[in-house]
Amino acid sequence: MISSYAGISPHSDLVLIEKLCEALSGKSFLHINSTKAGGGVAEILQRMIPLLSSLGIKTRWEVIEGDQKFFDMTKKVHNALQGNAEVITDDMWEHYFEVNRKNASKIDLGADAVLIHDPQPAALVKYRKTGNWLWRCHIDISAPNPEVFSRLEPSVKEYDSAIFSVAKFARAAAIDEFIVPPSIDPLSEKNMDLSDKEITEVAERFDIPLDRPMLLQVSRFDRFKDPIGVINAYRMVKKYNDCILVLAGSPATDDPEGEEVLNEVREHAEGDPDIHILLLPPFSDKDINALQRMATIALQKSLKEGFGLTVSEAMWKGKPVIGGAVGGIPLQIVHGATGFLVHSVEGAAFRIRQFLNNPTMAARMGEQGREYVRKYFLLTRETRDYLALWYAAEHRDKGIVFELDPPMQKFTGLKKS
Repeated sequence: MISSYAGISPHSDLVLIEKLCEALSGKSFLHINSTKAGGGVAEILQRMIPLLSSLGIKTRWEVIEGDQKFFDMTKKVHNALQGNAEVITDDMWEHYFEVNRKNASKIDLGADAVLIHDPQPAALVKYRKTGNWLWRCHIDISAPNPEVFSRLEPSVKEYDSAIFSVAKFARAAAIDEFIVPPSIDPLSEKNMDLSDKEITEVAERFDIPLDRPMLLQVSRFDRFKDPIGVINAYRMVKKYNDCILVLAGSPATDDPEGEEVLNEVREHAEGDPDIHILLLPPFSDKDINALQRMATIALQKSLKEGFGLTVSEAMWKGKPVIGGAVGGIPLQIVHGATGFLVHSVEGAAFRIRQFLNNPTMAARMGEQGREYVRKYFLLTRETRDYLALWYAAEHRDKGIVFELDPPMQKFTGLKKS
C-alpha cells in the first residue's frame, strides 16, 4: 500500500516510514477518539489505520460512546479550551469522568502505543495499562478558560507526551510536547483525481451552475467557521462581480450545535438563489472533492480553528484559498504566495475580488499551493511523524534526535504576488 504513494509523496518520507515500521513490526498501536464520521480526525484515521496495518503494525481504532449530556458537555469543554466563557457544573464533570470510566471497562486499552485524540476521551488515561500514552490535542489551548482547563489538566499530566498541530496551540507542561500538523490523503476519494464528467454530474445533482465563478466553503456548520461572515463577504463581492456561493458541510455526531447553526445560516441566506447550502451526509467525500474542483476560490474564514484541513484539500486541487488568520490556517497558507490570510469580512471580500479580477495570479497561487501541500501536508508525512515519535519514546535512553522538516513557509519556488 505504501508503494501507491510513490511519485506523489516525497521519497524520503516513504523510505523512513518503511524503516520505522520494520523496527516497530509486530507492535500494537491504538487510536481512540469520539466519532467515526465528521471532522478531520476521523478522516485521517480512516486512511492512516489501514496504511499502518499494511506495514506490519497491529493498529486499532476505537470510538468512545456517550449520551447527549456527555457530548453537550464536551462541546462546552472544546469551546472553553479555545477561550470561550462556558459554565460547566460539577455534575457535568462527574458525568464526563463516569462516561470515560464506563468506556475504559469496555475498550481493550492494552497496546504498545496509545494515541488519545482531543478532550472527550482524555480521562481514559486514568485506566492505562502498559505502553506509551500520547494525548493528541487538535485544538488551540494556549489561552483556555482557566477553570475548565484546571479540571482537565490532571488527566493530561498522566500522559507520557502531548502532541499539538501548531506550536502556538501548546501550553507549558511537565510532559514531553511535540508538534505534528494534520494531513490529507492524496489517494482518498476526497482528494483523488476526478474526470470532468464526474465533476459535472455532481454539479447537476446539486443544481449548481458552472457558468459563473464559484466561491466555496466546506466545513461543519459551526459559528467558529463563520458561515454568516462568508455570506456577508459574498454579498459585498456580488455588487461588483457576478458569482455564486456554495456552503457545504456534513454533520458531526459529537457536535450538538450543528443543526442550530445550520438553521441560522439558512435564514441569513434566504431569498438569494445564488447561495447554495448543502448539508451532505457522512462519507460524501467524492461530492466534496468535486465541489472543490469546480470552485474558483476556496474559503475557510474561521474565527477560531484547530487546523482547517479543507485549506490543504483545496490547495491540493490547485485552488487559491482565502482563510482566516487563526489556528493552523497560517501554517498552510503562505500569504501572498499560495493564498491570502484575512482578519475581517471586508478583508475576505477584498481578496475574493482580487482573485476574480486577476485569474493569472489565482492560477499561479493555486499551482504553488499544490506543491506546498505535497511537501508538508500529505498523510505520509503525518504517519512518518507519529512513528518517529513512538520509536523515540521507546529509545529515550539512546539520545535519538529527529529532524522532521516542519513547514516553515520558506518553501523554495514560492512567488509573492
